[in-house]
Amino acid sequence: MSNEWFECKVRYEKTMETGLLRRVSESYLVDALSFTEAERRFIEELKPLISGEYTVTDIKRARLAEVVESTDASADRWFKAKVAFLTLDEKTGAEKRTTQQLLVQATDFRAAVAALDKAMAGTLGDWVIVSIAETGIMDVYRYRQAEAS
Repeated sequence: MSNEWFECKVRYEKTMETGLLRRVSESYLVDALSFTEAERRFIEELKPLISGEYTVTDIKRARLAEVVESTDASADRWFKAKVAFLTLDEKTGAEKRTTQQLLVQATDFRAAVAALDKAMAGTLGDWVIVSIAETGIMDVYRYRQAEAS
């Protein structure tokens, strides 16, 4: 059984830099086996970050082939990249495109393209970037082995 990615949304009152409270909605990505585990893990991750009341407003599967994290501490944005793998149909000779979505952590658009190029460097087949767009995802919570015990 393999883990899946779930996009979880939370709504809560956040203290802004001006000191005022503002109701915000934020998205996070959680690596889990099921919706139930995703919600449990998401709430565990939120507890130290949010004081007061909050509501988990949505949990949905995120169809991602891979999450490319950055080692750069200033990389605080997440970009969704759609990549098409190009193959040739031997019978018809037509080009076939198979798409996958990846999530890339970077400081800006150019850095996201560079990180995607680096992550795809070992790919044997031909591929092209179909699109890259910044997402509203605040953070990614990967499965940790310590949680298994």
